[in-house]
Amino acid sequence: MIFKMQSSKSTAALFVALAVLCATPFYAAGAQTTPPAGTSSPAAATTPPGTAAAGRAAQSATPAQQPDTQPAQASPAPATTAPASEPVASQDKMLTDGRPKESVETDISTRSVAVTSSFDGTEIIVFGTVEHSRQQTPESGYYDVAIVIDGTPTPIIARRKEHVAGIWINADSVLFEHVPSYYAITSTRPISEITTPEVLDKNAIGFDSVQMKVKTDAPQWSAEELAEYRRAVIRLKQKDQLYQKSDYGVAFIGRSLFRSTISLPANVPVGPLIVHTYLFRDGELLSKHSNPVKLQREGLERYLHTFAFDYPMFYGIFAVFLAVVAGLIASAVFKRGSH
Repeated sequence: MIFKMQSSKSTAALFVALAVLCATPFYAAGAQTTPPAGTSSPAAATTPPGTAAAGRAAQSATPAQQPDTQPAQASPAPATTAPASEPVASQDKMLTDGRPKESVETDISTRSVAVTSSFDGTEIIVFGTVEHSRQQTPESGYYDVAIVIDGTPTPIIARRKEHVAGIWINADSVLFEHVPSYYAITSTRPISEITTPEVLDKNAIGFDSVQMKVKTDAPQWSAEELAEYRRAVIRLKQKDQLYQKSDYGVAFIGRSLFRSTISLPANVPVGPLIVHTYLFRDGELLSKHSNPVKLQREGLERYLHTFAFDYPMFYGIFAVFLAVVAGLIASAVFKRGSH
């Protein structure tokens, strides 16, 4: 009995010890709880040791208040989404105000023109489109288009004739080193109404802006005298239909589509041509596009031209021989006919 009673006491003491040990972590946990980040209180850090029970009571109430304080800490989260909406608004503004700039794309009906003995001129059709067009109707006149065709630059001498003793003789002359052999311009309206003279001169648009470079070692001429010679060259070229102008030769056939027809005369100099297309809006040059055109001889004329320029001496001998043979044949024919 004594043994059993001692065992019961020891067992009871063991249970009490276990209960104390099990209760100790709860007190420790309550003593180690800390307030959420950002809510530390200086007063809690200076609590005297004698007030530990009050401190534990205050800290034990903290977990119950923690659900209320956590949303207050998470409340700034929605504010972080506000800046994300700003780029969207600026992107919409860019799409609305920063529309793509217009550009012009063109093509021509033919890129190669064959010049033969029966060549009597031809026509070139230029057609194109305005990319990202903002024009509502073809008749609105929102855009202006000017088309220029430049021929191969060649040297040309402009001479002034004077009346001396009843005879017209050549007097002073000016040598222009680079003058377009052919020049044609067509536009939606007169080019003087499309843009400024500075833009026309910079892009060589119009007869007044045709580039004519005077030889460097030529005598010095005044601006008025050179302008007079320039006008004379243009007048003579127009007379030969090598310089052409059409103020209303370009027509829009849609919001962005346009076309024009330019004629090449029979006496157009053989060589490469370049078709320049300019797009304007409110006097501003928006875009430019160029297309090449080849004028080349075909057939017998091509071989004779190549032979004459590549082998001039042999060509001269052949021409003389051909003339002698033709004369002998003609003499024999007429002599036989006289008998």
